[in-house]
Amino acid sequence: MSNEFEYNPRIAKIQGLSVQVGELFADLYRDHSQDIGTSALEALEAYKSLRRLLPRESRSWMGDNPRHIGAEAAHKATQGYGT
Repeated sequence: MSNEFEYNPRIAKIQGLSVQVGELFADLYRDHSQDIGTSALEALEAYKSLRRLLPRESRSWMGDNPRHIGAEAAHKATQGYGT
């Protein structure tokens, strides 16, 4: 697989934004001083929209539903790793 980030700066920006929004979601979800309902869900929807803009990995072992590139880093951000 070629490194999509290396050849397409737009894809790299989208990946970076998805990680940032994933971190925001994790922060909002953990913040028990606020109602997490609306803010966290809106952040999650923004995260999902950004992820969908990215191409999918082209690994044959992934079958018919490969993940979008950069999925591991983005997922870790939503779980609060690295924030």
